[in-house]
Amino acid sequence: MPISSSFSRTAIRVAASTVLIASLGACASVAPVSDVAPIAPVGPIAPVAPVAEVAPVAPIGSVAPGAPIAPVAPVAEVAPVAPVAPVAPTASDPPEAPPAQAKGKTMQDVLTESSVTDWRALDPDNTLYLDLAAGRVVIELAPAFAPLHVANIKTLAREHYFDGLAILRVQDNFVTQWGDPEAGEDGKARSLGSAQKTLPPEFTRNANGLAFTTLPDGDVFAPQAGFVDSMPAARDSNSNQAWLAHCYGMVGVGRDVAPESGSGAELYVVIGNAPRQLDRNIAVVGRVVQGMEWLSALPRGTGPLGFYEKPEQRTAVKSIRIAADVPTKDRTPLEVLRTDTPTFTALVESRRNRRDDWYKVPAGRIDLCNVPIPARTPPSSTH
Repeated sequence: MPISSSFSRTAIRVAASTVLIASLGACASVAPVSDVAPIAPVGPIAPVAPVAEVAPVAPIGSVAPGAPIAPVAPVAEVAPVAPVAPVAPTASDPPEAPPAQAKGKTMQDVLTESSVTDWRALDPDNTLYLDLAAGRVVIELAPAFAPLHVANIKTLAREHYFDGLAILRVQDNFVTQWGDPEAGEDGKARSLGSAQKTLPPEFTRNANGLAFTTLPDGDVFAPQAGFVDSMPAARDSNSNQAWLAHCYGMVGVGRDVAPESGSGAELYVVIGNAPRQLDRNIAVVGRVVQGMEWLSALPRGTGPLGFYEKPEQRTAVKSIRIAADVPTKDRTPLEVLRTDTPTFTALVESRRNRRDDWYKVPAGRIDLCNVPIPARTPPSSTH
């Protein structure tokens, strides 16, 4: 709105007020109000008619004497109510507590209840003693899976090939490997003697004739997984092939690119998570039964693939002997749990569903490389 227009309207209102006030000032005194006529008195109120007496209500359900009672119509049958479906839990609902688990046997319970026949002694002719300054490593060989490689390793051991060699490589979470530090240098490599320099690959074998104990939970790397003579193994029924698995403590033969290039002159042991991708690509010749701490706790190599870069970093191999060639008094008597008995089945179950007091939720399954194979000194041994 324009300012000039607003201003003119205000002036008009002020002028009108001035005229009104002036008029009031000029008026004479107000005339007195005339008397108001008195109000006529109210007449008498007529009496209220009495309320008629209400008849008493007959009690509910009472029937006059002699009156016939009308039959009541039958009530229609009510259809049964459908059970209410359980309400699905929502994402905000707190998780239900797992049901209480029945007390089962622990692995120690199984071993305590085992009998003499559940155990077997190591065969001295298929047992290696790898002696280091720190202690002895006991290796059980597996001629059933790699007979040519096992025979060659025995030849090397009996001709003292390994004595004075060294642990060359310790790669974290993978392997510890030993052999000749100068094997790749012409004129410096140690002679293999009468042992073979190359061997046909023995990565798998025919599955016929193997006492294969199958695990119940399957396997990622093979159609079947289980144990043969206390060693972790895998099997393919379609191809009828079986092989040893790269679990912790398993011993394999180092090789070059050519599949027949491994002789057993270089050996390694798995010291980390199971590198199962190596299965069927290398000859696996046995398993460490005792003394893994002497191989797994060594300083890690600083070079590529965990190889030691300086001679002083290596650990010397005092000797490798076949137990049968060692005097009885110097042997390490050991037994391992058989894997073809009900006791072993019970041990597997004790690890699949842990009932130790600490566990609240049993896993209900187990991986091949998580099944321990216990070893012990024979109860009758006085060694």
